[in-house]
Order: sequence, then C-alpha cells, then structure tokens
Amino acid sequence: MTSTIDFDRCYRAVESRDARFDGWFITAVTSTGIYCRPSCPTPIRPKRKNVAFYPTAAAAQGAGFRACKRCRPDASPGSPEWDLRADLTGRAMRLIADGCIDRVGVTGLAASLAVSERNLTRILQRELGASPLAIARAQRAQTARVLIETTDLKFSDVAFAAGFSSIRQFNDTVQQVFAQTPTVLRRAASTADGHSDKDNKQRGVQGAVGLRLAIRQPFQSEPLLAWFAGHLPANVAQVDAADNTIRRTLRTPHGAGFAELTLHEDHVWCTISLADLADLSVAVSRLRRLLDLDADPESVQSHLEGTELGSLVARDPGLRVPGAVDGFEQAVLTVLGQQVSVAAGRTFATRLVEAFGEPTDSGRKNDPVAWRLFPTAETLTSADLGSLGITGSRQRTLGALAQAVVNGELDLSPGADRARTRSDLLALPGIGPWTADVVAMRALGDPDVFPTADLVLVKAVERLGLPTDAKRLAQVAASWAPWRSYAAHHVWASVYPQPCEVS
Repeated sequence: MTSTIDFDRCYRAVESRDARFDGWFITAVTSTGIYCRPSCPTPIRPKRKNVAFYPTAAAAQGAGFRACKRCRPDASPGSPEWDLRADLTGRAMRLIADGCIDRVGVTGLAASLAVSERNLTRILQRELGASPLAIARAQRAQTARVLIETTDLKFSDVAFAAGFSSIRQFNDTVQQVFAQTPTVLRRAASTADGHSDKDNKQRGVQGAVGLRLAIRQPFQSEPLLAWFAGHLPANVAQVDAADNTIRRTLRTPHGAGFAELTLHEDHVWCTISLADLADLSVAVSRLRRLLDLDADPESVQSHLEGTELGSLVARDPGLRVPGAVDGFEQAVLTVLGQQVSVAAGRTFATRLVEAFGEPTDSGRKNDPVAWRLFPTAETLTSADLGSLGITGSRQRTLGALAQAVVNGELDLSPGADRARTRSDLLALPGIGPWTADVVAMRALGDPDVFPTADLVLVKAVERLGLPTDAKRLAQVAASWAPWRSYAAHHVWASVYPQPCEVS
C-alpha cells in the first residue's frame, strides 16, 4: 500500500459500497486473500484490521491476493487519476494501457518517457506498488478473461491474443488472478446483457468480440453522439442516434479494426472486429478514451457546483469530454476546423479521408458505407492537399504537422508530456493557442484545459456574465481546475445545446 492512499476515506467507501470509487483503488481482505472493488456486494463487510488498500490490481496481485468472483474488480472503470496526472507515473500508466509494453517492452516504455528503465521501475514500484511488467501482466489477465468469456477461441489463441508469451504463463496467470482455470471461467460465463459471440454473428459481425465497458454514473450519451456526428469524417465514423450507436474504423498496431459502440445509461456495449486479436486491449483503451469512460463525474460536479458554473453543472450532470482514438487524427481534424464552421471542417476531413485513407471493411454483411482508415502521418507528408478546397496556409500547416510526427519531433501519444507537446505545437506554422488547447483536450485527454481563444466559448461566457477578455477569463477559470475541460463543455452546453456546434 502506498502512502498516497487515505485509509479512512477508502474504508468509508467500502462500508457504504460506494461505486463512485470503483477503479480508484483496490480493497484487499487479508483474512480471505481476495481483492475487490469498493462497491463489492458481499453481505459481510471486512473488519478494518483485515483490510489493505492498493492503487492498482497489479499491486494487489503482487501482494498475493486474487480477484473476487462476485464483484469482478477487473471490470471496473479505469482510474481517473491517470488522466489527471501529467507526471511520469500518469504518462506511464496511459502508455501501458495503450499496449506500449507489449509492443516495445519496458525498455521501449522507458525510452518513450526519456528515463532509464531502472528509474521508471523504481518510481512505479514506489507510487503504485507494482512494476511496469506487473501492471502489464494484470492488463493481460483482464484481456484474457474477456476473450475466454465472450469468444469460442481456442485457449492457445486467447493466450497469444492477450499478450502472453506462452500457454503455461497464460494458465498460471489466470489461475493465480482469478482462482479458476480458463476452462472453468468459460463454462461459468454468462455475458452481460445477454450478449455473446453467437449474438455478434447473428447481428452480421463475423469474428467480432463483444464486451461490456464499465462507466461511472451519471453518464450523458446524447451530447457525445451529437459531437461525433458533427465532427468525425463520414467515411470514418457514422452515428445512429436512434439506437445510441457510433460505428467507426480503427487503426491498431497490427492492422485495421472496426468498432460498434452502443451507449446505455450504465454501460457501453462494444463490438470490435480486429485484424489481430492481440490489439484487443489497445482498442478497448482507445475507445474508452474516445468516450471519456474513465471520467469521474461526481468529482467534477462536487468541485464545480460551488463556482460560477454551479447551476450549469446541476442542470447537466455527467457531461463527458469527447476524445480521440488517435492523437494525429484529432490534430488534423482540429487544424481543418480552424476558422471555419464545424460543418465545413467535417466536409474537409471527409474529403481528406476519401483521397488518402485506406479502404477497409466493417465485417457487416451488405454494409452500404465505403469505410476508410484515417490517413497516417507518413501518407500526409507527401500528399497533394490542393484538391481538398482548403487554403494554401492550411495545407502547409498539415504538412508541417505530419512531418513533425514522422520525425519524432511531436508526440501526440497518450503518454505525451502535455506541456512539451503544447510548446511543440505552437512552434509549427499556422498553429496557435486555440488549436493547441483543443488538441490537448481531445487528443491528449487533458481534463484541465479551458480554451479562452475559442470564439463560441467567448460568446457563451458573455451570456453568462463572465469576462470575455482572455486574461481575465483565464483568471476566473483558474478556480475550476483541475476540471476546466469539463467546465468548458458545461459553458458550451449552456448556450449551444447541440454539441455539434462547438469546437
């Protein structure tokens, strides 16, 4: 247990079965050897002397505890702490969730963070109670359980898809973490909401994996869907408001993918088709970022309700900040949206994808949409953008942006140093504070950005009686930290109820 955990506060959450803390920390019961989520429904509350708290499942596993079969702590929402923290630990956790260790190992993770492997391990062990490898191992165990319970894949395929290097390692980890063999887990599985791999096939999604994505409530789905409908290219994403579903293409490390996300009040049902199932955990992590599913709306509301935005937050609890599955994609969309209407920006983006994106398949029978993957930075460095209808200066900005990513001069990954990325963006031609702020908010998932240069936002704050001068507005917004991105969305929503009208 690390010194950052407040034992009394955690124990109160466990006593009251407070689901708001699920994902924030892990409860381990020394008398049973089991770890749980704070809201575990077990009728007997553990005594204080028999409880220990850990910041991650990996730390609890490392201390010898196994996952509770009743509350499924591995299925909790992720901790909002990793999005909040801009330090080395937060950046490392975001990269690990994005599959960095599986792709390049701990050495590559450390290099991405510009620290030594030894120093990285020391810091994570001190702050989180687990090494980078242990955290990645816990993530593999969770992915393995999803595949065991929701597909009919052979266990050997499950093992390698989840990132294990051998069948023995897979079997040993599953047994240690879940106290059950893979065979027993599959036999006992009943997929949430009645969905199963069979259901996916009946819906025309061949070879797809269906899984339930946990969220914290309250959760407003309509603003998210409206924003994506207004901003994402038509050949990359489609929104069906009638059934609260977004469908979109994905570019994952081992090939193309396709996701269908149906947003419910208390969860998101996700169906994913992938060229290689080894990309499952990466795809899930990116889709969670897209929908901001690890947000903590209770913390946002409790902080903002005593400020100038109190009435707005009370009116619209559970607003999320639309994110991105790929940092470069979002940066390009932001540049295309500079100084034009949202509709025009989307039109330019659709043209860009039509011209330079790779055709791909959704896996659905008789799908009428000509789906494409968003073009890579490498593709756009040599692309002739003259046919898109954008200005010459905008073409030069996109070229410089793509080249900076290809050269490694601009980091738009989940683990980017946000302050440095902002500085590097501002150094590029045609990129100012508005673009840098929107990229930080949506591409990097920074929860604490208030884009004072946004014209729509300025009009909205004027109607609220707040100062419109950028410097004075920034001073007022300082009291909304560390949730200024959410504050911005509440301000937008106060005047522009349709999110497709905002940046």
